[in-house]
Amino acid sequence: MTQVKERKALEANISKSSRHWREGAVFRPWLFAWLGGSVLGVVNGTARELLYKEQVGERGAQYISTASLIALLAVYMWVLQRRWPIGSRRTALQIGAMWVALTILFEFGFGHYVDRKSWSELLQNYNVFDGRVWIIVPLLMAFGPEIVRRIGGTRKDA
Repeated sequence: MTQVKERKALEANISKSSRHWREGAVFRPWLFAWLGGSVLGVVNGTARELLYKEQVGERGAQYISTASLIALLAVYMWVLQRRWPIGSRRTALQIGAMWVALTILFEFGFGHYVDRKSWSELLQNYNVFDGRVWIIVPLLMAFGPEIVRRIGGTRKDA
């Protein structure tokens, strides 16, 4: 009887270790894939500044830019989920938290130290009371991996 219990405990530990390893194997490519999301953001922002900001004004350009980046990131996350399926809610939320942290660090670091914007100017992008909608992008990054995991962006042949 004791051997049976020991065997079941060992099998449970092996299963837990295997699951942990698989989730780690998914976390790493998603973490690296953040770079692709940041490239989408930079290209999107450049397009806003060069192509349509003068025609639609600052506020209109912000709305268009936010909507287009949301669409681009949603498709990108869907593709990532098909390539590297996230197996658990916990892992999806961890990936989302890491993407948000990296994005905020990049946005504020680049914006302040390279683009020479003040901290208050950078924070203004998050002022929803002033009609700013940019906060939707980090929210998508936070919950997007879980959303695509739930709606099934997983390859059928995997």
